[in-house]
Amino acid sequence: MHFVFIKKKWLLLCFLLIVIGFSAWYYLAPKSIQTVAGEKPKETINIDMVTAEYKTKLDNGTELEAYRWDPGTIVVEKNQKVNIKIHGINGMEHQFHIEGTNISGVVKKGKTTELPLVFKKEGVYKLICDTHNQKFGPMIGYIVVD
Repeated sequence: MHFVFIKKKWLLLCFLLIVIGFSAWYYLAPKSIQTVAGEKPKETINIDMVTAEYKTKLDNGTELEAYRWDPGTIVVEKNQKVNIKIHGINGMEHQFHIEGTNISGVVKKGKTTELPLVFKKEGVYKLICDTHNQKFGPMIGYIVVD
């Protein structure tokens, strides 16, 4: 029977190399599981809207027109970062505000107005055009926050 003797320094060196190898793997490996407490940060969602115009002329010569945001309703999650891009397609200019917030602005024809938003409360927020408040219905869009 033969005995193999391993010196303490070689045993300690092997142990240290194993610890260093696992440490390097742990810190350099891609993280597929989030280890930090709390919610994972949500990516920003981009939503495109346009200003739309509908016109018609009645037989008696009366002109009717209606404006709207398209899409007329968008749904987002509470605390979700949203970037709403409103493209001015019809109408020279649309001054607007979002009811229940301090957000307001202007959309001009041929331009894009960007609104980076995060809604902290659930509810329905009206996107109201202050320029087109006509008798055939105001220009209102709805932002539904779940």
